[in-house]
Amino acid sequence: MASNQTSLNQAKFVLPNSDLEQQTTTLEIETKDKDFDYSKRSQWLRAAVLGANDGLVSTASLMMGVGAVKQDIKAMILSGFAGLVAGACSMAIGEFVSVYSQLDIEIAQMKRDKERVHGGGREEEDTNEEKESLPNPLQAAAASALAFSVGAMVPLLAASFIKDYKVRLGVVVAAVSSALVVFGWLGAVLGKAPMLRSVVRVLVGGWMAMAITFGLTKLIGSRGL
Repeated sequence: MASNQTSLNQAKFVLPNSDLEQQTTTLEIETKDKDFDYSKRSQWLRAAVLGANDGLVSTASLMMGVGAVKQDIKAMILSGFAGLVAGACSMAIGEFVSVYSQLDIEIAQMKRDKERVHGGGREEEDTNEEKESLPNPLQAAAASALAFSVGAMVPLLAASFIKDYKVRLGVVVAAVSSALVVFGWLGAVLGKAPMLRSVVRVLVGGWMAMAITFGLTKLIGSRGL
């Protein structure tokens, strides 16, 4: 009888410990996976936010500059559309060249490392396997062009259906300001930075870009240059 009680007591203590170890191991694995996924997602999301912010500010500034000398809605929309296409192509080409150059450097470094470790035995096979974890130039180019286009669409859509000149400028500024607040908030969340400071920095920067473009273009246009 005493032997049975001892066995039961041991079972009571061993089983919970085993379950606790399994739960701890599972939680550690899940935490590692979540951290890894978050790290990969944050890099892409941060690049997307920066690209969209670039498209928003540059296209809006271009439209405000043209709007400073021409009140015609057609001229303003065409300038914004040209800025969208040119900017998206420029972003895509620049990102493709940049990422491809980085890819070549990293692959060359991998080959040198494999030669030192394996002596060239499984070098090519191991290098091809590790290539899959490297950034893809085509994906980076497409993502940059898409992000820029999304940002550039904000001022274009805001100005498309408003014929009155002053109201159109005001709506563009309001729409761009709202989008800048959103982008500043996203940048703060992804970068774990102070939210208010990030929003103010992005908002003031966008306002300055539009104001400087509008003011200088107005000045040059008034002088007939």
